[in-house]
Amino acid sequence: MKAADLREMSAKELNEKLVELKQELFNLRFQHAINQLDNPGRIATVKKDIARVMTVLAQNEKA
Repeated sequence: MKAADLREMSAKELNEKLVELKQELFNLRFQHAINQLDNPGRIATVKKDIARVMTVLAQNEKA
């Protein structure tokens, strides 16, 4: 996910995306805890995506 793509989204869409990513992170952590996670690198990717969304939301609030 690119930051440029996120900047084109509305605040409502960004909030929905944030909820979706947090749910995915929860599921990945759960799978990791019970040793069913195929790609542990996905956790880091999702965390970075969450940070990108939160950054764009903060930038939009300042503007």
